[in-house]
Amino acid sequence: MPSLSRRSFIFMALAVAACKRGAADILLTGRTMGTSYSIVAVNSAGVDVSELQTAIEATLRDVDIKMSNWNAASEVSAINTHATAEPLPLSADMQHLIQAAHDVHLASEGQFDITLGPLIDLWGFGAVKPSGALPTEAEIAAALVPVGQEKMLRVENGLLHKGHPDAAMYLSAIGKGFGVDRIGDTLAQFGLTNYMVEVGGDIITSGQNAQGQPWQIAIETPDALTRSVYRIIGIKDRGMATSGDYRNYFEKEGVRYSHIIDSDTGRPITHKTASVTVLAENAMLADAWATALLALGTERGLKTAEKHQIAALFIERNANTDHVTFDATPSTEFDATLAS
Repeated sequence: MPSLSRRSFIFMALAVAACKRGAADILLTGRTMGTSYSIVAVNSAGVDVSELQTAIEATLRDVDIKMSNWNAASEVSAINTHATAEPLPLSADMQHLIQAAHDVHLASEGQFDITLGPLIDLWGFGAVKPSGALPTEAEIAAALVPVGQEKMLRVENGLLHKGHPDAAMYLSAIGKGFGVDRIGDTLAQFGLTNYMVEVGGDIITSGQNAQGQPWQIAIETPDALTRSVYRIIGIKDRGMATSGDYRNYFEKEGVRYSHIIDSDTGRPITHKTASVTVLAENAMLADAWATALLALGTERGLKTAEKHQIAALFIERNANTDHVTFDATPSTEFDATLAS
């Protein structure tokens, strides 16, 4: 069995508990998009598991060749290395993803932005290794030049027009969710209606688990030291994603620098919000909105969630005590979704 992330271990513990009927159920794991995937399904349709596994692997290869920033032969890599004024033809899937990213970008005051790659690299959270020194004002200003999704990415008649030769798309906050949804589509094509799919913490659920209950999903405590479950929720027919500042960060001279970049300033966020969990109609939107709302922080993010009826749970870090504690604030839609 391939190695799994810590977050996936939490998922798998719940998944195994949901599969007590044994032979009637499907449990598949593997590697994709630089992380792990896990699939649990109630096999009421008598699906051939080996055929299903083959179809899932084909689906993942298709997602990878379009959306992977780590695959030099992918569609997104071709877009990023295209440094001329000539427009580029896009696949239907890429058009769909860019449109979804554009919608979240506009609704989140620009805080969700798939063109932030130069800043992510500059702060040492991307493929480029950090130098050890903090970026200068001049370096931040230079990195901001090809950034700005609305200005840098324009799609017309299936063609992408780049606003700057160096404009590039970094899809880690939406492409993984897209891949999760595609796996869900593959399961549905095999006649499976009760399943849960997870890729690197992003989830899609359909129907119920083997006990006829909503799928039980863990929300992790946003603390890299505890590796514990903060809350378990039951969901069905929903996508789910959590974005947090507690895995990918560094500290310098007592200041914490998160991998979540404020698109206005070009700097890591500094507010107290440690994680945001979002439930949405699919994993792609849950993925994008979790990142957007974390960038906004609880105060601004909650207003945005209420305005757009987003089911979100904000968890803030409270360091005013002898030990770190956490306070959770749900949006109205989050409580309503769990109650339905």
